Amino acid sequence: MMLDDFMTRAALAGVGVALAAAPLGSFVVWRRMAYFGDATAHAAILGVALALALQISVFAGAVAVALAMALTVTVLTGRGYAMDTLLGVLAHSALAFGLVAVSFLSGIRIDLMAYLFGDILAVSRGDLAVIWGGAALVVGLIAWRWSALLTATISAELAHASGIDPKREQLILTLALAITVAVAIKVVGVLLIAAMLIIPAAAARPLSRTPEHMALTAAVIGSGSAVIGLQAAYALDTPAGPSIVCVAALVFLATSILQGLRS
Repeated sequence: MMLDDFMTRAALAGVGVALAAAPLGSFVVWRRMAYFGDATAHAAILGVALALALQISVFAGAVAVALAMALTVTVLTGRGYAMDTLLGVLAHSALAFGLVAVSFLSGIRIDLMAYLFGDILAVSRGDLAVIWGGAALVVGLIAWRWSALLTATISAELAHASGIDPKREQLILTLALAITVAVAIKVVGVLLIAAMLIIPAAAARPLSRTPEHMALTAAVIGSGSAVIGLQAAYALDTPAGPSIVCVAALVFLATSILQGLRS
């Protein structure tokens, strides 16, 4: 069976995460929500600790806490705090509380490094089903609301004039972000999830003429980075998650240089 090979499972997991992260990452770049993604990802480690303590699915725990964090940020925005300050406080506080919560889990073996930096080579068939199921849900959600999300991103006033509620579209993005964070934990870990959201989308921007083209190009760059990063990690004996992000960063550097030469 093809899925008996751990490298094949790892490659499929990386591609699954890249497909979910590409369209969502494009909106994160357009809306300048990079720190928002970081805060949501950091909160997921607290979700992992709670899931293990309550003996429920790690995916469910990570989605629940990541979604709670994203909703908290959405509610508190504009209540007297600057957005970057609020996100900084919440991101680092959530990560710290998560790490402390993990230390209280007596009798449960937990590889903290795997959750922080990912353990893509240990992906099982069950993990693959969760990753691809989550990716399909995120892609379907964004495809369904694509036009409305784009309108709300361009201008809240234009959205209102078109009969679109910008807050509802923000909520849909928030839900998609929480799901993506939960499926990406196994692949790149909470510390690198934001990188997989932002870097392929940022690398795709100079190569794209339309929003749809940017999302598709980001998916290709993310998937390619996952496969090439895995091969590089295997050949050079380097950590797989960070190697994937390094490849994506090199692609971003190349497209930035190309853009500079064009202009």
